[in-house]
Amino acid sequence: MLYGRNTERTRIATLLAEARDHRRSGALLLRGEAGIGKSALLDDAAAALTAAGGTHVLRAVGVEAESNLAYAGLNQLLWHVRDRLDALPAAQSAALRAALDDPGAPTDHRDRFTAGLAVLTLLADLAEENGPALCIVDDAQWLDGATAQSLLFAARRLTAEGVVMLFAARDTGFAGTSLPELRLERLDARDAERMLADRDVPRAARARVIRESQGNPLALRELATGQGTPDAQPLPVADRVTAAFRERIAELPDKAQVMLLLAAAEGRGHMPALLRAARLFDAGLTDLAPAERAGLVDVSGRSVSFRHPLILTAAYQGAVATQRIAAHRALADSADDLECRVRHRAASTMVPDEDVAQDLQAAAERARNRTGYATASALYRQAAELTPDTQARAERLAAAADLTFQAGNVEEAEQLSASAERLTADPAARARLGRLHATVEFERGDPRAAVRMLTEHAAHADPADRTAMLRDAATYAWTSGDAPSLLRIATTTDDPYVRGLAHEVRGEHDRGLPILAGLLARPDDPLRAAQLALILGDDRAVLDLTTAETRRCRRHGLVGALPNVLQTQAHAQIMTGLHADAEASVAEAVALARDTGLARRAGRLRAALARVAAIEGDEDRLRDLVRDAPPPGGGYADSARALLDLALGRHDDALRRLDDIAAGPRRHGSHAILSAADQVEAAVRAGTPDLARAAHERFRAWARASGQPWALAVAARCEALLTDAEEPFKIAAELHEQSTRPFERARTELLYGEWLRRSRRRSDARVPLRSAVETFERLRATPWLDRARAELRATGESTSTSAAPNALDRLTPQELQVVRLAAEGTSSRDIAAQLFLSPRTVEYHLYKAYPKLGISSRRELSNLLEPA
Repeated sequence: MLYGRNTERTRIATLLAEARDHRRSGALLLRGEAGIGKSALLDDAAAALTAAGGTHVLRAVGVEAESNLAYAGLNQLLWHVRDRLDALPAAQSAALRAALDDPGAPTDHRDRFTAGLAVLTLLADLAEENGPALCIVDDAQWLDGATAQSLLFAARRLTAEGVVMLFAARDTGFAGTSLPELRLERLDARDAERMLADRDVPRAARARVIRESQGNPLALRELATGQGTPDAQPLPVADRVTAAFRERIAELPDKAQVMLLLAAAEGRGHMPALLRAARLFDAGLTDLAPAERAGLVDVSGRSVSFRHPLILTAAYQGAVATQRIAAHRALADSADDLECRVRHRAASTMVPDEDVAQDLQAAAERARNRTGYATASALYRQAAELTPDTQARAERLAAAADLTFQAGNVEEAEQLSASAERLTADPAARARLGRLHATVEFERGDPRAAVRMLTEHAAHADPADRTAMLRDAATYAWTSGDAPSLLRIATTTDDPYVRGLAHEVRGEHDRGLPILAGLLARPDDPLRAAQLALILGDDRAVLDLTTAETRRCRRHGLVGALPNVLQTQAHAQIMTGLHADAEASVAEAVALARDTGLARRAGRLRAALARVAAIEGDEDRLRDLVRDAPPPGGGYADSARALLDLALGRHDDALRRLDDIAAGPRRHGSHAILSAADQVEAAVRAGTPDLARAAHERFRAWARASGQPWALAVAARCEALLTDAEEPFKIAAELHEQSTRPFERARTELLYGEWLRRSRRRSDARVPLRSAVETFERLRATPWLDRARAELRATGESTSTSAAPNALDRLTPQELQVVRLAAEGTSSRDIAAQLFLSPRTVEYHLYKAYPKLGISSRRELSNLLEPA
């Protein structure tokens, strides 16, 4: 019976009812101290689902001894549904089979987050078959890192599957989950009194027990026996309960205490392993009987479990060190499982031992091969602690640092690499550590520090690493506006990528852009090629490259690689007028960055949308988008703010910002280059023609070197503004026919229409102005649209019929992604696999999208829109 938990039970019951009656999913983390009743609430939830006819309850309990065994928790959770793995999409099945150490699992294209997607799909399938599915994870603070990441990846994507995921964890550990939390408080005096009364505790003793237990349910139960810690000893509640358990254990026969110590050291409750080790102490199964009768353990089939984790703690910590070491040695000597043998050998080793360290390193590599990076890192750290040789210890710490970074823990990775660096004088090793340090600094938002680290260490790196380090340094220098460092890097290498960037920062576009275009013609890295295409202003190439790379990552479940690809794709989508698609790309990138432990990227990713807010004239949203943007996000922010000023007629403010960009450290970036064209218009309107001509010359030089039709058209538009002549407008209009940038085309049409109206050619002016109005309406470019409509009215056109609102604008970013894929004929299951959702959630998004689009079925989608 539960006491004082009505609020908590109601919260969980609501989740289960929503899953049962409306197919809505949800997740909840129960948080509280040991003994507070978390497990009892989880048991109550499972019983409630079963009583309501539910048949799918998956359970796992985090085990401290298994916290360094990759996917140990996932193995436990999915043990009874492993036969369903082949029904999953291929990439998910492969990832989950690899995580569960299936010998036949493929070894390529592994990504640890795809296992989480597989868990989500599996849970959704179970719920689809027979009502809601409940996933319960107790003692989540002790989950191995790989399992925790997989389950949280699934929990964050729950929407409409009919799945409930409940986690329980202590006050510390299992942090940063982004899940709704419910903290369990201690029982008040009335509920504590009821509990003791129901246990027949004498009334005279109740006040003492309530005072000593402080309302902790487990403490109430255990201290009610009268064996509680005296009032004079000011121990925390958990320590009081542990002390009570020690007293009960101490009363057992010696061999029963040995069995409990072995069970606590073994940790997993695996009876065969326990009995093999027990033989070395002349003990066996019958010696567990006293502990079982005392209510300290449950023995069932091939497993033994402690009734509460604090009993395990009492059994282990109540033994002296020599007894604990002897227990681990017995477990190691009798183990038939390699991972267990390594774990117990390490636990029984008190001094550096290279043989044990090598075993731990081998275990770490096995975990790495299964994408259990957090586990692999922990094993490498343990191996380093037991390594006698200083250089070898540094190498193992370096490996741990790299794996920690891959697991998403940036701060810890830096600490480990710093520890490794202090231990080694080897230049090549220090160079490799320096590269990791630089990556950490870049993720922190300090690319200039990253540049310094890479350039300092590159001189001492192995030849195979040196070029890659210098390329990374040049990229960081480019994005942060550190032109002096980029130019210095160019003097140390003949690499064409670095040379091309160096020419660009010097403004030598006729030399730099052809080199970069040559690299784009023979790409060796799709993402770097797409970023090169951005620099070249080649929007079609960016979209083609990122679309192909996004599909590859989705097909193989390479979740960790997607945020950078989606960010690059979003820039091109914005430039080509696909604003809603850019919103969807950024929203997904932000979510995936959070899931992969790189939440610091969120500010940089959201800043990519600053130009959309500027085009729409939404000053508040622009301010919000760039608030947390580190460099290079600031470059987007500056150019977006200037564009907004220009749109709102604040020409002096726009010119001031644009002058700062032109003289600033990021003046070579793609946003700054485009801002030079804005500077021409702002300077003309502010009455500073000399400044306008200088800005035009800069932009025209870049446009000619790039050869992009949109850029040449904008350069011609700028010339028309400067010369007040029609011919450049005609040239611009013709070039825009091949242009990829509708917003720039509409701006040209607006300016041309204004010129024609001023020239008293009102009839001619209506043609470009109508086209500008149509484009500005589609892009929701309110300030530009207002200006174009005013010009159109000035030509004598009394009304301008607004175009029908774009139905796609009514969709959420995720609905848009789903609808576009469905329009291509992709099945719901394949859409789910590509977007890291469950099939049921895909159907839910389609159900929500159809009314917004004015249709009723998937068949109508292909007629409604062209795939992006």
